[in-house]
Amino acid sequence: MSKSLLIVAHAPSPNTLRMREAAERGARDPDIDGVAVTTLSPFDTEPAHVLAADAILLGTTENLGAMSGALKDFFDRVYYPVLEEKQGLPCALYIRAGHDGTGARRGVESILTGLRWRMIGAPLLCKGPWRDEFEEACAELGATLAAGLEAGVF
Repeated sequence: MSKSLLIVAHAPSPNTLRMREAAERGARDPDIDGVAVTTLSPFDTEPAHVLAADAILLGTTENLGAMSGALKDFFDRVYYPVLEEKQGLPCALYIRAGHDGTGARRGVESILTGLRWRMIGAPLLCKGPWRDEFEEACAELGATLAAGLEAGVF
């Protein structure tokens, strides 16, 4: 039986698009079988997408010390429609932070606590000036979540 991984990541710049594409590339690693990957902008994601997912990878920029408005909009629209059915949903988070990412992390984690989604590890904070290593870290995060889903760990 195939599992479904949903990637919901805001990518307003070429570098954040590279991060989202890297997360998807990692999740689609050819060594990982039986995991269907869907990648969407937060604005294009509907409750039905979340309801169909077995795990979710979230990506956001740090905007004015908080998560992006796009990811907040996603949460505003899906929160109540998925609240009861998706408790325990395995999830991961990466943040592209120009500063320290603390506010963005706190905001997302607060919502995840309310949804009762289960973080598979600490959020990936890609902070400071752009570094190419951010792409590799996002690819590893996508692969880790997909491989764990495939193996039944999450």
